[in-house]
Amino acid sequence: MIEIPSALEGKTFRLYKLEAELKPLGYVIGGNWDYDHGSFDYKIDDENGYQFLRVPFEAVDGQLDSNGTTVKLGRPYLLSHQYQIGLDDDVRTGNIAATFNQFAEPQDPDAQFPEKYISVGQALVKQLEDKLLNA
Repeated sequence: MIEIPSALEGKTFRLYKLEAELKPLGYVIGGNWDYDHGSFDYKIDDENGYQFLRVPFEAVDGQLDSNGTTVKLGRPYLLSHQYQIGLDDDVRTGNIAATFNQFAEPQDPDAQFPEKYISVGQALVKQLEDKLLNA
């Protein structure tokens, strides 16, 4: 994980507005959200796993699944997930087992982040700052 200090840290926004601004840029709400916190993820690449820029947020008022919730942004960071290789090698697994085991745990959820993408992540954070702070 590589943190990227940003002027966005501590800024508050309506979650709905953030979604409307960030989704067209390629961000998605990460699957690790809960009622009081979550993140916007931007997939940079899928070389030997997945490389993401993650922008965490926490609810300031209300819950994330409520209308009108305000969230506060945290420090953006870069992360790599390296997934298990060979999960599809056992073709004898039936459809019922596949239904329950379709989502693999990362082999290394905090894998080494490729240096060549650090500047990409920094540029993405700058783009977010320009978009959200100068609007």
